[in-house]
Amino acid sequence: MASKCENEKIPTQQKGAFFSFIKSIATFKGDLSSLTAPPFLLSPQSVTEYSAYWAEHPTLFVAPTHEDDAQKRVLSVLKWFLSTLKQQHNNKDEVGKKKRMKPLNPFLGELFLGKWVDSAGTTELLQGHIIPKVYFSGTVHIDRKGYGTMHIDKYNEDHLITMPKVHIEGLMSASLAPELSGTSYIRSSSGYTTKIEYYYKGWVSGKRNSFLATIFHDKHEDEPIYVAEGQWNDKYTIKEGNRQNILETVDVNTYSRTPLTVAPIQNQHHLESRRAWKPVVDAINQGDIFAVGQEKSKIENEQREMRKQEKREGKEFPRRYFSLAKEDPVGERLAEGLKNTSMKGAMDAHHMIWLWDEEKYQQIQDNRKKGIKSPVHSRFDSAISMGMDSTGSSA
Repeated sequence: MASKCENEKIPTQQKGAFFSFIKSIATFKGDLSSLTAPPFLLSPQSVTEYSAYWAEHPTLFVAPTHEDDAQKRVLSVLKWFLSTLKQQHNNKDEVGKKKRMKPLNPFLGELFLGKWVDSAGTTELLQGHIIPKVYFSGTVHIDRKGYGTMHIDKYNEDHLITMPKVHIEGLMSASLAPELSGTSYIRSSSGYTTKIEYYYKGWVSGKRNSFLATIFHDKHEDEPIYVAEGQWNDKYTIKEGNRQNILETVDVNTYSRTPLTVAPIQNQHHLESRRAWKPVVDAINQGDIFAVGQEKSKIENEQREMRKQEKREGKEFPRRYFSLAKEDPVGERLAEGLKNTSMKGAMDAHHMIWLWDEEKYQQIQDNRKKGIKSPVHSRFDSAISMGMDSTGSSA
């Protein structure tokens, strides 16, 4: 009988590296994100790009803005959130082909810029790097610190969105499959909360990737207004309260994805993901494990040198679109109502709060309209370079 490793077709020349990697995971003390995975497990995509899944269905993303009823608006936010999970966590692509699941670790200053254009209008994405905590306990667990917020101008309403935990199945067979677990919440300033519980093999159905979501008013937690149940990567039903009548059956497979539009690589800033990682991605796609290691090392070594230089000069790397804040009043106010959860100290992986800076964004847009471009110089002959815009901020 063929072994699991043979069935998964681990390249012969990389079996040694794979088993060494497994041994390292089991014995490593600390954050596993600092370990380098064997090239054949690497996805040709940076973690920074994962934010694109949040708005690949623009119509669902903006649907809450068209709902005047606060209860139904909260339900719309839930339907949008659930639509983001399949492509983000599924181990197969749209045609059923197995995906490489270990994304590239982002570097400080990395940016991912793009937009979606469909009947809902134009939705822009500007994403900086994020760092999850990864640890081993029987299998690999990914604890994503922090949260997201959605603000709806029309109703002056905020929604706090916490993240589900992730653990990785199929590690020993090199057939990585993310599974969501634990509980996440969506809490609205309108007075409603959505509690989402994730189950590995289902609460009732016994199927993988199952969930149970309940929407309730903050003053009546035991009186659900809506209940959604099923699989976040397939189908689920929405019921009204504790009643058995089904209001809607949602099949996420029927959602058409709006392609993300990004600038041609040659026109991207040197710190944008696809330009910065291009030599590494090319090597991954070509199956050249030596080039993968070489190109990754260039980026990683440059980052180390930059941190050393900043330390010597007593400076900190300036962020292009985000600014450090002492507090996030919106997030903290909404988090106070979440029972058995703690948002304190979990604002991000470094216990810091980085908020979107509209002034920085507008300044950059104004500079572009005026034709002001940033001078760029490369370092270490890698795909990364540093540039300064007219405000004196590095990208």
